[in-house]
Amino acid sequence: MPITMQNYSLTWTDAKGVPRASAVAYDKPSVDRRKTELERAGATDIDIVEVKPGELPAPRG
Repeated sequence: MPITMQNYSLTWTDAKGVPRASAVAYDKPSVDRRKTELERAGATDIDIVEVKPGELPAPRG
């Protein structure tokens, strides 16, 4: 069975109200850790987005 790596990225609104998006892709444990860091920094509307290799989401807004 082939191993399939799933990549994730994040979109969020920072504490100042500015829409943001990750500039990197993460594996599942790393994206969960980053989401926790963003929550602690006051970010809101945090979404984990599945991405394909070489693909990154655009900030919402």
